[in-house]
Amino acid sequence: MSESEAQSPTSFVSDVLLWKRWKVSFAAIVVSTVAWLLFEWTDLPFLTICSDVLLLLIVLLFLHSNYATLRNRQPPTLPELVVSEEMVSNVAASFRVKINNVLLIAHDITIGKDFRVFFKVVICLWLLSVIGSIFSFFTIAYIGTLMMITIPALYRKYGDYVDKCCGVINHQFSKHYRIVDENVFNRLPHNIPKDKDS
Repeated sequence: MSESEAQSPTSFVSDVLLWKRWKVSFAAIVVSTVAWLLFEWTDLPFLTICSDVLLLLIVLLFLHSNYATLRNRQPPTLPELVVSEEMVSNVAASFRVKINNVLLIAHDITIGKDFRVFFKVVICLWLLSVIGSIFSFFTIAYIGTLMMITIPALYRKYGDYVDKCCGVINHQFSKHYRIVDENVFNRLPHNIPKDKDS
C-alpha cells in the first residue's frame, strides 16, 4: 500500500490547508477563483451553470467511451457510486441531534428566557444581513475558501507574532466589552416577566 493510500482523509485535508501538498492547494484556489468569476461576472443562475457543467461532463464521458469502443479498446471504467444504508442512518441521526439542539436554542431565545442572549442574537443576525446586502453568497463563499486555504499556512509560519497581536486585541476587546456589559447588558432584564392570570 502506498503512502498516499494509507493516509487518512483528515491528514490529507490538513496537508492541503497547510500547503504541504501545494499543487492541490493551488488547484483549489484556481478552481474557486474560476467558479467565483463564473457566478459573479456571467450573471447566470447557479442552476444553469451546474446543469451546463454536468451536461458537458456527461457528453465528454459518452464520447470518450464510444471512441474507445470504435478503436477496439476497453472503454473507461467508472466507479460505481453506492450509498450504504448505514451511512445514511448515521448522517440522519447526526443531523437530527444537531437540528434538535438548534431548535432548542431557538425556542429558548424566542420565549425570552434570557433577554441578553436574545439581544446578542438580534445583533448578530442584523450584522449578517448587512454583510449579505454588501456581498453576494458566492463572494462570501469565495472569500471563505481563500481564507480557509491561506490562513492556516500563514498562521503556521507567523503564529508567534499573531498570538502576541491577538492577545493585545483580546485584552482591548475584553476591556471594552466589560464596559458595555456593565452599562448596557446588566441593565437589561434577564427574564421577561410572564403575565399572570388574574
